[in-house]
Amino acid sequence: METLSNWIAAVNSIVWGPLMLVLILGTGAWLMAGLRLMPLRGIATAFSLMWKGRKGNGEGEISPFQALATSLSATIGTGNIAGVATAIALGGPGALFWMWCTALVGMATKYAEAVLAVKYREQADDGSYSGGPMYYIKNGLGKKWQWLASLFAFFGAFAGFGIGNTVQSNSVADALFTTFNIPFWLTGAVLFVAVALVVLGGVKRIATVAGYLVPIMAVSYLAVGLLVVAMNLSELPAVIVLVFDSAFNGTAAVGGFAGAGIAAAIRFGVARGVFSNEAGLGSAPIAHAAAQTNHPVRQGMVAMLGTFIDTLLVCSVTGFVILISGQWQTGESGAALSANAFESLLQGGHYIVAIGLAVFAFTTMLGWAYYSERCVVYFYGAKAVPIFRVAWVLAIPLGAVAKLSFVWLLADTLNALMAIPNLIALLLLSPVVFQVSRGALQKLKRGEMQGDA
Repeated sequence: METLSNWIAAVNSIVWGPLMLVLILGTGAWLMAGLRLMPLRGIATAFSLMWKGRKGNGEGEISPFQALATSLSATIGTGNIAGVATAIALGGPGALFWMWCTALVGMATKYAEAVLAVKYREQADDGSYSGGPMYYIKNGLGKKWQWLASLFAFFGAFAGFGIGNTVQSNSVADALFTTFNIPFWLTGAVLFVAVALVVLGGVKRIATVAGYLVPIMAVSYLAVGLLVVAMNLSELPAVIVLVFDSAFNGTAAVGGFAGAGIAAAIRFGVARGVFSNEAGLGSAPIAHAAAQTNHPVRQGMVAMLGTFIDTLLVCSVTGFVILISGQWQTGESGAALSANAFESLLQGGHYIVAIGLAVFAFTTMLGWAYYSERCVVYFYGAKAVPIFRVAWVLAIPLGAVAKLSFVWLLADTLNALMAIPNLIALLLLSPVVFQVSRGALQKLKRGEMQGDA
């Protein structure tokens, strides 16, 4: 295991090197510039479309809101609790700033992903829809790029078992054992049954469950986090100054914190930001491709809210609580750091983190089950679905008892390998995104973009 860990660590240092950070941020910045800041200017319109999207209008399997909820179910997970804590523990307070930067440009990235996913999606004989990077690469770039589509689908099929399965069950098992002394195997068994009951019902059941759970869990966690911040509001200005200062000057060693330079703040901020909101990974457009909509731009506007909600709201609240508490200086990391931070500021706060982590991870397993399933379908068709779903639920209890550091390392590496083909495709297909989106915001505001594809 040690040899395997060292090998994956070596690969991780390459795929998450400077070129990857430039590719992620650069792609988002290019798309944002080409869209003339439309994702930022259209936030209010996007929320209006999300509210109206509770009922679908057009071809597809699930409503636009359910598609967003499904994608959020996959993104709002351990990254919002353990991921933020890990970023700050390794990169210092400045890592939070780079998470914000990743999210801002990531809104344009996720918008573009969803636009292309709807435009180039395919419908099977059974009426189901498949879409995402493998389809917009194949149908948008042509046969000579089909190898790139296959590469994404291959990494996507396996990445889900890391970021969307074993990482989630492992983090939940660790948190529940630490907080409630619940055995790891028992957590794995309960998650196994709960996930199986939903995943075996397909995307419609996943979307239905996500449509109920995601709004409740997100609002509840935000409410508690904002309450803690409000109780210590006088500390917030100093924390914000600390975040910006550390982002550009690094963080000196203090207490149990070993110190971190600017490079570490950027690396861990961007890496954990992508891990949390998945902008650029190409995962979310797989869900948005199933949305009942007749125009790609409408779903693209709804899709970009996933990044806004996940990182700029949920992750920021977690980060502020950690920094206000001062617990980031203790040398602790991961979910334990978040739990200690909440507990130090609010009695019983560690229970909130443990329960929140469990619910977040549960829904993440649901969303990612669909993502990886569609990647498998790309290769083998619908006949492979039952086999995949059985393999998915069997991996959950195994992940619960695995070594946490190894699971995180593997998930990080697979994320990068999955993102590379998608980011290349987004850059090559960006002229299509710009053309489809031209004048879209004004048309949406005037209610002129209903069924024109």
